[in-house]
Amino acid sequence: MKPDMVRHDDRPVFGEPSTDLFLYAGWCVDPPRRLPFVRRSAKRQRMIERCREFAAAAEGREGVVTATAYETELIPPLPDIPRYDVLVLIRTRTLDALHRAEASVRGLAPDFVMPARNSRRIGDTDRTRRASFLFNHFAAQRPAVAIEAFDQVAGWFPDKLGVDNTTLLQPVDEAAVPYAFVNYVRVPGSARGFMLDMLTRPSFHTHVRRILRTYDMSALPLLAKPAITAPPGRSPAAHDSRSAWE
Repeated sequence: MKPDMVRHDDRPVFGEPSTDLFLYAGWCVDPPRRLPFVRRSAKRQRMIERCREFAAAAEGREGVVTATAYETELIPPLPDIPRYDVLVLIRTRTLDALHRAEASVRGLAPDFVMPARNSRRIGDTDRTRRASFLFNHFAAQRPAVAIEAFDQVAGWFPDKLGVDNTTLLQPVDEAAVPYAFVNYVRVPGSARGFMLDMLTRPSFHTHVRRILRTYDMSALPLLAKPAITAPPGRSPAAHDSRSAWE
């Protein structure tokens, strides 16, 4: 038996879930039509800059822990994959701050908004922003038991890919979104390298995908990097972004 063909029944030791709340938003601006790799686009860059400025302004508001805009690097050509090529993730201390963030981000007309809580955690996903991040959207025909499947597959990623963190985002209103949860993960190495490493391991197909199929689930991953550098001549937070919070 090849080393990668062994069973992965040991479940990871999850840490105490964070008491923070999260707001996850996505925009479908100019996604790739065929290839999975997201090419540069002037239209997308304008939206990225608006979201980056919005996030910079949001981090200065009461109750907001972090706010980050992301530019998607890779969208696998999978059925029903969300085609968000711009993302924002806001982390808040309080429900009031979450509600303010949601009301404000809607001013940027996102295609998807999900207020969320953390239900599973390993390590610290936000330890650094100098990395690529996985936003794995789990669609489930039976959402009530989807967490059981996640618990069974979560240990494979640290074991085989060296992932040392996970922040599972469970929607506050499960009936309002098409996903049982979104797994937010800082990945080791590059987005392309991570995806290639995952897909070429036999046990990803014989273990992870088999369990998801058993639970009538599908994993729909996006890989993105933080948009943390402003183009030359632009201020960190423009007036129009600040005004959304005023």
